[in-house]
Amino acid sequence: MLSMQTLCPHPIIQAPMAGGATTPELVAAVSNAGGLGSLAAPLLTPLAIIEQAEHIRRLTDKPFAINLFVQTRPQIDFAALEAAKLLLQPVCQELGWDNLPTPTRWCEDFEAQLDALITARPAVASFTFDVLHGSQLQRLHDAGILVVGTATNLQEAIVWQAMGADAVCLQGVEAGGHRGTFIGAQKASTLGLFALLAVCKPHIEVPLIAAGGIMDGRQIKQALQAGAQLVQMGTAFLTSRESAIHPAYKQRLLESSSDTTRQTRAFSGRIARGLDNHFMQAMAAVADKVPAYPIQNALTGAIRAAAAKASNTGLMSMWTGQGVAAARDLTVSELMAVLVAEMQDS
Repeated sequence: MLSMQTLCPHPIIQAPMAGGATTPELVAAVSNAGGLGSLAAPLLTPLAIIEQAEHIRRLTDKPFAINLFVQTRPQIDFAALEAAKLLLQPVCQELGWDNLPTPTRWCEDFEAQLDALITARPAVASFTFDVLHGSQLQRLHDAGILVVGTATNLQEAIVWQAMGADAVCLQGVEAGGHRGTFIGAQKASTLGLFALLAVCKPHIEVPLIAAGGIMDGRQIKQALQAGAQLVQMGTAFLTSRESAIHPAYKQRLLESSSDTTRQTRAFSGRIARGLDNHFMQAMAAVADKVPAYPIQNALTGAIRAAAAKASNTGLMSMWTGQGVAAARDLTVSELMAVLVAEMQDS
């Protein structure tokens, strides 16, 4: 079986970023360039997971990862649902809608997704939002798949290690997108990456993956010197030519000259970091009242779809990390070459 340390020539994992950014072309390009590409599969059907894994294999013979959200289907309280829709009514009025449409589906079935992932047999499976049951983790190991769990605090890292994870991805507060917190309040896991590394390193024996705010080779080297075996980079790859995010979203990232991000629950019901925009500001007063993921995420789906169709970045969820000002407009192979050169020169 592969180990995390020997998985790829360069200690760089491309972060899984749900919502369409991580196309098979992007994933394969990262792996072909000596990193570990990651397919974000939380929003994919089981069949799509298998099909996209097959697509990646047509583009590379190198290892790659598939990522899932550990989640259960929610129980719907329809009175609470109507109250949640009312919180979004001001945004609906801006769009000229009388009412927010009720979603027909709240999230994919995790067990079915896990079955599909095991059928697809990537080299690595990574997970966030919760921890796997022992039987689930054993199934992955029996299939020869390495398991990576996400932790935002020491307690979560200890639990993943105890369950048998092959590595733990430490997600600092600088990271873009959703927080992986599953022990304690999401607002309480506020350590930056290097503080989190320092806290976890004495207690964790499996390889640590550093995630959050890493944008260049100098920072990669710093993370490795601080005790990480690998780094995971998301924002750096969001602006790559192979990334499939909306062109207006990509342009906003490339135009950023400072940290213009903030965390919010308003889009999805789980704390996530993205570019500050009109939607975050309009919902700020009620963001703590919206229902938990995946209900709020499904409710805002129609709003985000309309925003994308109109290229309206004011209503898009533009997830990105605090290092966004250092984003570069390069192909994946060019970016990987630059990162490796910066590591060697620093």
